[in-house]
Amino acid sequence: MQPIFVLVHSPSVGPSTWQPVAEHLTAAGYTVRVPSLLHIGAGAPPFWPRVADAVRDDLRQVPVGNPVTLVAHSNAGLFLPAIRAGLDHPVAGSIFVDAALPARIGPTPVASPEFQEFLRPMAVNGRLPRWTDWWDEADVAPMFSDPTVRQAVVAEQPSLPLSYYEQRIPVPEGWDDHPCSYLLFGPPYEDCSAEAHERGWPVAHLPGAHLHQIVDPAGTARHLVELASPTGAA
Repeated sequence: MQPIFVLVHSPSVGPSTWQPVAEHLTAAGYTVRVPSLLHIGAGAPPFWPRVADAVRDDLRQVPVGNPVTLVAHSNAGLFLPAIRAGLDHPVAGSIFVDAALPARIGPTPVASPEFQEFLRPMAVNGRLPRWTDWWDEADVAPMFSDPTVRQAVVAEQPSLPLSYYEQRIPVPEGWDDHPCSYLLFGPPYEDCSAEAHERGWPVAHLPGAHLHQIVDPAGTARHLVELASPTGAA
């Protein structure tokens, strides 16, 4: 039975960051789910259970016996162990795309103390501006090649609470006992890619900025299919 691709977007952005890739995978004959995490910043912490619940709820219409391949972008990678632990579906593999890596075991912080210090002055009444508003235009513009796509991505971004970045996500022991792999776009995720290689995971490189999946969805989809295959990628 062919695994279903479950494309998990970073809670800092929205599902439109995966939609072009989902369309390419669907056209190639794969079944794809893109759960929305746009609501997970509502209410008080902890936030990580809402991420796991959102993915599990999205898969309720999929037969429990159907395997899934989890694909996480950016800081969604930190939630993959919790997502896997909350699923009834067998997980055939996990693919981290330009993503932060969870610890092998033990709670993983969403942001380092230094990054929290960067964020703290931006918070108003405990909430942060949208992710693309954190950066200069010179940093944001290269991530988008299509003005329409940029408008869609920017418009749906949530305003997350600062406490989202202060949380620590539990990591169940043995979460990585299945095939895991890594797809690197570029800086600043080379260290994560190197760590994935040290863990013995297949690693692929598709050069681009952090949202390269919306710039080259066909190339991204092709790499996901290769990494999800039994032989993985070199």
